[in-house]
Amino acid sequence: MPGPTTPMRERRSRKPTGRPNPPIVLLAGPEMTGKGHEAAVGTASDLVATTYWVQVGGISGTADYYGQIDGARYEIVDHDGSFDDILDALRWAISQPPAEDGRRNMVVIDDVSSVWDLLGDEVAHISRKRAERRAQSNGQRTARLDDPYVDEERDLWGHAKDRWGEMLWLLRRHNGPTLLIARQEIITAYESDKPTRHHTRRIKAEKNIRAAVDAVVEFHAVGEAYVTGMHAMPTHFKIQPGWTYRYEGVDTLLRQLGYEDAAESRAVTEARPCAYLGERPLIAQPSSPQQQQQAPAAQAPQHPALTDDDAAALIRKALEDEHNPESCLRAIREEWGSRNLQGLVINTPWGRMNADAAITRSLQTTKELAKKKLKEDAGDGQPKIPVPENGIAPTHQAEQDQAQQHHEDQADESQETEEPPPPDPEADTPPPPGETPEDTSAAEEPQDIPTAAAAKPRPSAADRKKAIATKALNEEADVQARLLMLTKSEHLKSISEDGDPPMTRLRDYLVKQRPALIAQLEAEGHTELAAEYRKAPAVQTQIRRMFEPYFNSVPSGS
Repeated sequence: MPGPTTPMRERRSRKPTGRPNPPIVLLAGPEMTGKGHEAAVGTASDLVATTYWVQVGGISGTADYYGQIDGARYEIVDHDGSFDDILDALRWAISQPPAEDGRRNMVVIDDVSSVWDLLGDEVAHISRKRAERRAQSNGQRTARLDDPYVDEERDLWGHAKDRWGEMLWLLRRHNGPTLLIARQEIITAYESDKPTRHHTRRIKAEKNIRAAVDAVVEFHAVGEAYVTGMHAMPTHFKIQPGWTYRYEGVDTLLRQLGYEDAAESRAVTEARPCAYLGERPLIAQPSSPQQQQQAPAAQAPQHPALTDDDAAALIRKALEDEHNPESCLRAIREEWGSRNLQGLVINTPWGRMNADAAITRSLQTTKELAKKKLKEDAGDGQPKIPVPENGIAPTHQAEQDQAQQHHEDQADESQETEEPPPPDPEADTPPPPGETPEDTSAAEEPQDIPTAAAAKPRPSAADRKKAIATKALNEEADVQARLLMLTKSEHLKSISEDGDPPMTRLRDYLVKQRPALIAQLEAEGHTELAAEYRKAPAVQTQIRRMFEPYFNSVPSGS
């Protein structure tokens, strides 16, 4: 799609600094391969000051135990286990001041796999709550804890990935090194959707985590770890293609990554997808040849920048266009962009405002004047409202007069188009010529207009739920009576002495009768039906459908 070729704002380029970013290192491996132990040993490095350890999940929980390691220098940051409080603990950790000698602090998250599991559990919890609300509104059985959740709305995992990205965004604001501990699974490798005899490793976290770190260390066993990816330059560490590099400790890895020469902050420009909503007017739409002829203001500017006086002149010239001033005003916005126009302040009848707001007000005014002109051309005889000499917009008083005249026109039109009142049905109307009263049928005589029945109030959600529950309980009472070879009134005789029993009393009575009926079904050999009836909730809306095959299988003579 064609668009503007002129830069929208001033820019400048810069030379690369040649300094590495504060590193984010991923320590991944199966359970009990020494990941946390190596992170604790790395806190003794003389390259870092204090290390703040954020422990997530109860799988390992060895942060306190590793405090016995000689030279280990770290402090544990507590939290309540929620994702929001984990983020707040990270905010507190990265905001701590560096040491007096300038050494920066290090942050350890043990482990990010538990963080990803936490987000997955949030998705399951929200999905189950949604399913329960849907079941309650539809009168169906609510989901049990052993039921798998159904993610009918795809926004849940997208929201979880956003929260995961918020944690990584926060870690990128840290000016020191960061160690991320993650669990790794050994799984069967697939080829063309078919399993093979080979195995591969998968990090239990968000699938793009390797792209978000500066180095990856994979632990195969205790004391056996390899650096499988890193950002390094020959000035700090020369990487040979095809070589395998053993992991030699956090201190050595930080030196290989050039941490001693690291920048004060990470040089990164975060993507801002939400900015598209504000930049939408900057996208130029293709115009037809007729629009290009009617919009001379849409031509590419020959001057380097637009000034306040230039913007006012363009708007005034667009309003003076005899063919289509609205197209000319929109062409100005498309050519220069809303963001540039908002930075220019001009004088208008409404006071000083930015050029973009002046275009909006002018568009509204031109539309109103166009409607008024069409009404005048139709011959309504109303005086024409003159346009001020400045050519931008009418005054506030003119707008009020125009609005008042518009209301008067609507009142006149309503009076002209008002229909005559209907004839009085009680009046004695003579029959048409050539007819006698006997020749006029009763269907042709004036009839009394029936009074409209008052609309019934819509039942509330609570009333609808109560009606559904009452119907389900009555159906179960009928089913139990048939199983006991009784009538429904005989089955409910003990709780119906004072009339129809309350819904709660009926429910408790039916639930109390279930064990004997379940035993009866099992004795008859209907074990599956008995098991299904045992698992049924207190109010089962599908009770009739559940027992329909059973009753259909019973001979009619029995």
